[in-house]
Amino acid sequence: MRRLSRWLMSGVLVLVVVMTAPVSPARAGTPGEYPEFPYPATAYDETGRGQFHFSSRAGWMNDPNGSFWYRGQYHLFYQHNPHGLAWDTMHWGHATSPDLVHWTQKPIALEPGVHPGDLWSGNGVVDRANVTGLKSGDDDPILVFSGTNGAIIHYSLDGAKTFQTYAGGRKVAVPNGTSRDPKVFWHAPSRRWVMVMWSDGGGNGADFYTSTDLLTWTWRSRYAAGWFFECPDMFQLPVDGDPARLTWVLTDASGEYVFGDFDGTTFRPRTGVQRMDWGVNDAGGTFYAGQTFTGDPAGRTVQMAWQPASRGSIWSGNLTFPAELQIKGTTLTRTPVSEIASLRSGTVSAAARTLTPSQPYAIAGADAYEVTATFDTAGATATRFGLRLNGRAVPYDRAAQSLDGAPLAPDSGKITVRALVDRGQLEVFGNGTTSKSDVVTSFDSAAGVQAWAEGGSVRLESLRFDRLASAWGRGEPTLDSNLPGTWTASGGTWTDVADGKQGSATGDGFYLNGTTGGDGTYEADVRLTGARAAGLTFREHYTAGVDTAGLVKLWRPGRDIATAPAPITRDRTYHLKVVAAGARLRVYLDHDTTPIIDATDTTYATGRTGGNVFAGTAVIDNVQVDAPGFGTNLTGPWTPAGGTWTTQPDRVSGRGDGDSFLYSTQTGTDFTYEADVRPVNGVAGGITFRDHYTANVDVNGLVKLWRPGRDVATYATPVVPGRWYHLTVTAAGNRFRVALDGRQVIDATDDAYATGRFGLNTFAGSAQFRHPAINARGVLGGLPPG
Repeated sequence: MRRLSRWLMSGVLVLVVVMTAPVSPARAGTPGEYPEFPYPATAYDETGRGQFHFSSRAGWMNDPNGSFWYRGQYHLFYQHNPHGLAWDTMHWGHATSPDLVHWTQKPIALEPGVHPGDLWSGNGVVDRANVTGLKSGDDDPILVFSGTNGAIIHYSLDGAKTFQTYAGGRKVAVPNGTSRDPKVFWHAPSRRWVMVMWSDGGGNGADFYTSTDLLTWTWRSRYAAGWFFECPDMFQLPVDGDPARLTWVLTDASGEYVFGDFDGTTFRPRTGVQRMDWGVNDAGGTFYAGQTFTGDPAGRTVQMAWQPASRGSIWSGNLTFPAELQIKGTTLTRTPVSEIASLRSGTVSAAARTLTPSQPYAIAGADAYEVTATFDTAGATATRFGLRLNGRAVPYDRAAQSLDGAPLAPDSGKITVRALVDRGQLEVFGNGTTSKSDVVTSFDSAAGVQAWAEGGSVRLESLRFDRLASAWGRGEPTLDSNLPGTWTASGGTWTDVADGKQGSATGDGFYLNGTTGGDGTYEADVRLTGARAAGLTFREHYTAGVDTAGLVKLWRPGRDIATAPAPITRDRTYHLKVVAAGARLRVYLDHDTTPIIDATDTTYATGRTGGNVFAGTAVIDNVQVDAPGFGTNLTGPWTPAGGTWTTQPDRVSGRGDGDSFLYSTQTGTDFTYEADVRPVNGVAGGITFRDHYTANVDVNGLVKLWRPGRDVATYATPVVPGRWYHLTVTAAGNRFRVALDGRQVIDATDDAYATGRFGLNTFAGSAQFRHPAINARGVLGGLPPG
């Protein structure tokens, strides 16, 4: 990621993005809104938008960052301004894919106003051995490194859904001079993590640091090189596939690289500088800031690079198609990953033939396709030959031995040209050794594909053409669910919003998962924004819904099975749970332990699961089947007082800009009350009792007991954002004892309130809660009497 002065080297790019930028300015977010999903609805079919090249759903993107494989998904992060088409106020965008081909936009990962630092380029790793000691729950810690003039660590403890900042944003490695773009990788021989970072202290170069815990870094050496400028990447590859001949590769933003030796502390080059791609390799061109994924399950080294010159109506910039990097002889090669085969259809193959200026070979083209042609130069008299792709010539010059301007010698007399055409994106590969990435604004799909010769003849040995389908639209960006099937709409219009899937319909609209179910426990969050009713659909035909007429209703086509009165309002999230056992159907509202509806119906035994909206707009989220559930022995329904409260498989989450509470209906005077609390982002999360007292964990390094108007007591202790803590309060008259993770830390008195409800609280951000319970000694713990 470069400073704005670097962009001035590409005046045309700067002029264009400023002219096309939306009126709304870039902005920072707040912990109470994080993570945001500030994207318009799109089918990814805007003019020029690549159909199998990743681009951000909307807004500006540049360098790919922090990419890795984790538990079945590739995670791609990138430099991003989601609020405009120009570089401004950098965020980290986020997308996931099961196969490097089908990408799904996710909410913002790093956001100014939530995460400190300038959030410029870096990379990410998964701490599978928990060397950081940050693990808290099932997920491995995920660390991403960012920042300029020193590296800052941000980490996730929930599988990259949210990120916190380590040590308040303290810089853990600070080279001399200007520095940026930390890259971290594992060095197995020394059993240490290595960080390489570009800096200009004494001229361009790379500073190397090492660490055993990913948190504490020691400077080791510096590689000084005038050619080496920003966005470093470093990896080890076998030469010609021979695992006994490993060599290290150090690259920079322009795609230049050297081979060398690395002993875990010092890099020593063994070759001169070479170039891996022959596109325009600057910040206004067609190939820049390439970054490789870590942890590929097939052991490959896979790279994506930024294509700055690609722009559209609601998006700016895209990435090259993922390419596997290998060393062949003395050359670093790029080859499209094999997963591209999942997009192929409509194959056309051509038999061998001789091409002359008057006898080309032509087939119909398309917007998105792959074509591979092999030419035999033995006996060729043509001065140039090659392919025309939707009107764009890709020539091979025999005298210059160059393919579209990139050096390429024949291999055993053959020239093989492979091209990926994706509307405005073009990637050309020659003989498996040469790569050129381009952006073409004048493609004409009606011009088709043509193999041609100029100034003589050449033998076309073979040609294969494959249409490539769109890779967009398979995943769910914001709808959380444990159902594996594909979601489809049945009536209404369904779009992605920050809190889930938003449906709008004049009558009934359904959004259903392809997985079928029968008996089981079904759950979902439902929020009415303008609809008359919305609900949880199960067995495909039954719906348990909330209705602004003041009802919870269980219905199927042709019958209202049962209704129950309930105070239903718009713009509040309700949690619905259905326990289906044969003909018996029980409906629970907002974690109440008693069903609000208990009825029978024998019409349907199985079917799909999803959400429903009726006569307006509503949002559904957290659709779960047979999840652990929010376990509590407190009576419900639970009702919010401020903020937004939602339910995940085994917890509730609250967020808001000030104090937000979620209250049980149960009251207490003397008791032991406890829960697991996880401050996610922002300031604090805690447990509330007697309606007004709250014991919380505060990321400023406190356990605090407070009520309106008074901080009753505090205890100083480190509090790590994102980590789970267990809070216990024992109340006896005016005496309150608070324990953190089983150890008493506060013993105080206050006479203001003698009784009241139990609840949960979050302050100026978001927090999560599990297992709130009273008088559960021997089950969840608690304090001994005293």
